[in-house]
Amino acid sequence: MERAAPSQSGYPVVERSKNSLETKANILLVDDNTSLTMTMSFILRRKGYTVVTADDGLEAIDKVKEESFDMVFMDIKMPLMNGLETYKRIKTIRPETMVTMMTAYAVEELVQEALQEGAYGVIYKPLDIEKMIGLIQEIRGKKQGALILVVDDDPRTHVTLKNILSKKGYKVGSASTGEEAITLVLKKVYEIIFIEMRLPTINGIETYLRIKEIDPRVVAIMMTSYRQEMADLVQEALNKSAYACLYKPLDIAEVLQLIEEISVISKARKKAIAQ
Repeated sequence: MERAAPSQSGYPVVERSKNSLETKANILLVDDNTSLTMTMSFILRRKGYTVVTADDGLEAIDKVKEESFDMVFMDIKMPLMNGLETYKRIKTIRPETMVTMMTAYAVEELVQEALQEGAYGVIYKPLDIEKMIGLIQEIRGKKQGALILVVDDDPRTHVTLKNILSKKGYKVGSASTGEEAITLVLKKVYEIIFIEMRLPTINGIETYLRIKEIDPRVVAIMMTSYRQEMADLVQEALNKSAYACLYKPLDIAEVLQLIEEISVISKARKKAIAQ
């Protein structure tokens, strides 16, 4: 993250590069076909990924005990212990690990059981490297999640949103005043900010406008319990490019839908910039 010269308001402006939040994944490849794992590991390392290989399920379990992997690609049909049983063991050691099964055989029963157990997906051999890299990026994006800031002087809102969003893989920060939120935005790049309209000292819209000066690309969702009383301020915030306003008590399904919409828009924007 780079900070440019201060804006007219006196706040430095955050400049986001398209790779500012990107880190390469740590991958475990598990297959008794050593020729395949050697080839795939060579290609993925050339792409900048960290790759560890295992020849069978037992070795894979030992590797997972030794270190944490962002994702595992594992053949479903292996000697000693098949991919499904290996996955079940891995899940007990590191439940957060994303596992994708690989197969060249018609083993649909095993594939379906693996998916029911929580495997991320299945890819079929011969492997398409571009599709595999696309899957890696997709999984990586889901694991990283969005960095979200909740600005509200009501601690119950923080607890509710943090509990739910953290379980969905999002990283959640919190601030109880506008000033505290501004300080946090100067230190970190947040993708989405939930802002209560009625805050002590400086209100939600003033907080939003100051944050927008620091990081023009941040997406703000305003919140309020006072639909009628705050109607003019809500409209002003929307006119100033706030993404939406939610009314309390919050509808969690609506919250998650908005976050998903914003994520889709953000990915499309990054793709357009990359092109």
